[in-house]
Amino acid sequence: MDSLPDAIVQYLLSHMNNARDVAVCNCVSKRWKDSMPFIRSLYFPRNSFDNHLGRDSPDDIVWSMVSSIEKLEELVVYSPFSGAGLSSWLSVIGSSLRHLELRMDNLAEQEVCHESPSKLDCISSAKNLESLKLWGVLMTHSPKWDVFQQLRNLEIVGARLEDPALTTLLSACPNLTNLLLLGCEGVRSISINLPHLEQCKLDFYGLGNCSFSMNSPKIEVLEVQGCSWIRVRETNRLRILSIANNAGRVYMVDFGKLVALEFLSIRGVQWCWDAICNMLQSASEVKHLYMKVEFTGDFEALQPFPEIDFVDFFNNHPKLQKFDVHGAMFAALCQKNSLRSVDRGFIIPCLEEVVITVRSPLNAEQKMSTLESFLKYGKNLKTMVIKILQMKSNHSSADDFFDEICRFRYMNRKIVRIE
Repeated sequence: MDSLPDAIVQYLLSHMNNARDVAVCNCVSKRWKDSMPFIRSLYFPRNSFDNHLGRDSPDDIVWSMVSSIEKLEELVVYSPFSGAGLSSWLSVIGSSLRHLELRMDNLAEQEVCHESPSKLDCISSAKNLESLKLWGVLMTHSPKWDVFQQLRNLEIVGARLEDPALTTLLSACPNLTNLLLLGCEGVRSISINLPHLEQCKLDFYGLGNCSFSMNSPKIEVLEVQGCSWIRVRETNRLRILSIANNAGRVYMVDFGKLVALEFLSIRGVQWCWDAICNMLQSASEVKHLYMKVEFTGDFEALQPFPEIDFVDFFNNHPKLQKFDVHGAMFAALCQKNSLRSVDRGFIIPCLEEVVITVRSPLNAEQKMSTLESFLKYGKNLKTMVIKILQMKSNHSSADDFFDEICRFRYMNRKIVRIE
């Protein structure tokens, strides 16, 4: 290193970001210390100050380090800090900062009223942010933010939110292209109107009865978990769509024609049948369909799926290449009337892979007939995976059914496998 020109040394050292490494390099030589102001990124791990015994507080140490850097662009702080500390850091580096990631650790109710300024409010000093990531956020009051015109990426993981606060937050970020809200509770209704949004992932936990609406004409990837009422009207660019509700039931989905859709996943314990039908009708152009819905029914009573015509289903989804279907949907396709009279010209033109999860030996004859129909009409089928999952039956019919599946696999071993 001693033989290298100063510019090379500065370039090499500027790629360090761990705060401990930076602190150690400061002590190596004056030449190395003089290179520290050229660092662009600084990262404080969770345990940065676990064994700290010095007189300076962790907030002061962070301030000393960030203030010695000429143009810090990225700051990641997982170690504990105060609102006053954050305010002092951002007053120094706010204008140059482009990426900010903070572990807030303020989910405890008692912390919200005692800290001034609040950690959330302090973030407004970093006006030129392009990416903001927050962990462990309590947002029961609207943050006092100006508009972040440059912000493109917003990620919040683990949060307790109130609807008005979330609305204020989103209105302060009008140019987002990526939005991620994971493990958030307290949300009852959310409306997203972001004209440049391309990717959105929402994960709300609780009762699963949240309502969600979106008007983002550039949306390409959308994942929603924990909502019962969903309305998304601008969908011309939507390629990937995932809807799940693990705690409640899905009552309503309202989408425009999903002309660009490549992947659709619908999951949950219970969906109203109208919601399933509307979703499948909107997704007629889908290429990969994943279905794992256990029951239907408009009210609390859990009901099985009604009969679904095998031929009509695939005629209505002619571009389907991969079909991953769970027990309830597979059982609905295995009705006697579905394959009683099939037109001679019927084929499944694009299907290449089918993954079927079987949980019950009931209607074994019809199920075997449906498995055979996949091979018979899927002219381009390359792979069929049959998953036997927790088949609950003490009757010999379960063994007989499994023997039939094994025989079917042996006769078609180039395509079929059992998991």
